[in-house]
Amino acid sequence: MKNNLVDMLQYMRPEGAKAQKEFCLEYLEPVFGKPDEYGNYIHQVGVKPRLCFTAHHDTVHKADGMQKVVVSNNIISVADPKVSSCLGADCTTGIWLILKMIDAGVEGTYVVHAAEEIGCQGSKALVYSNPVWLDYTDAVISFDRYGTKSVITHQMGMRTASDKFAKSFATALALPQLVSDDGGSYTDSNEYADIVPECTNISVGYYNQHTVKETQDMSYAELLLSSLLQADWTKIVIDRDPAVQECIYTKYSLNDDYYYSHNPDATEELVNLVLDYPDRIADMLATYGYTPEEVMKECNISPDYFVNDYVANRYM
Repeated sequence: MKNNLVDMLQYMRPEGAKAQKEFCLEYLEPVFGKPDEYGNYIHQVGVKPRLCFTAHHDTVHKADGMQKVVVSNNIISVADPKVSSCLGADCTTGIWLILKMIDAGVEGTYVVHAAEEIGCQGSKALVYSNPVWLDYTDAVISFDRYGTKSVITHQMGMRTASDKFAKSFATALALPQLVSDDGGSYTDSNEYADIVPECTNISVGYYNQHTVKETQDMSYAELLLSSLLQADWTKIVIDRDPAVQECIYTKYSLNDDYYYSHNPDATEELVNLVLDYPDRIADMLATYGYTPEEVMKECNISPDYFVNDYVANRYM
């Protein structure tokens, strides 16, 4: 199977880009076949598998096309930050893991979603369409988290996976460095949280995502892959009831009182700084590669008004 991660990372794939379509033709369609009407690629290994593994095939690159990447001490980065706005390991590494797992015959429902970076539009439409395989899915596991330690239990302050599941996931993979993390933002797995018991996001070893400084730790990606291929999935514990909502206060919570009650001085100073120098701060965010979509996503601002309604017809 042709799925070298370095080669895959050469494609700059903002949603709807020519390079995105070429990437899907090159890497996804030989394995998944054609996408559904929303641009999502779906493939199953086994009979009624209870685990669903996901990634997404768009990136936050500003430009459409190809980029050069370099590898130094097993760390992958962009060759020329002036050409590329990010590496795109988010979520190319997740796709790489999925392709390897399918090739190895690991049972599961595999989904590579469209349009995650502009508001999880592909996964949102897919869940709304209510495919039959959701009836027997106990967990949705997205490979779309920075670092090397996270098994996400909360997204935007709401619980989407149980602590028992998180602990059992680390046990199943024999990776004790993976621990519960309640600081998740908003990824495709969150769209399933109202109907699937355990919805999580797993660290795949990238850092500084969505910026020109993004890197991918290839050593960790290879370790994670080896663990996934040898995992004892019978050890997975399903404990969360999706009908029960549980909220915690995090930086993604909607209650503004949280910010001021936990760190009032620092927060007020930052608010005043943004109000006084909006142009300079916007320029700084742009320099680091942030897009309006990413800022909205990280700040829990609804992207609905910002997203055109063409996603469903793009792959027809």
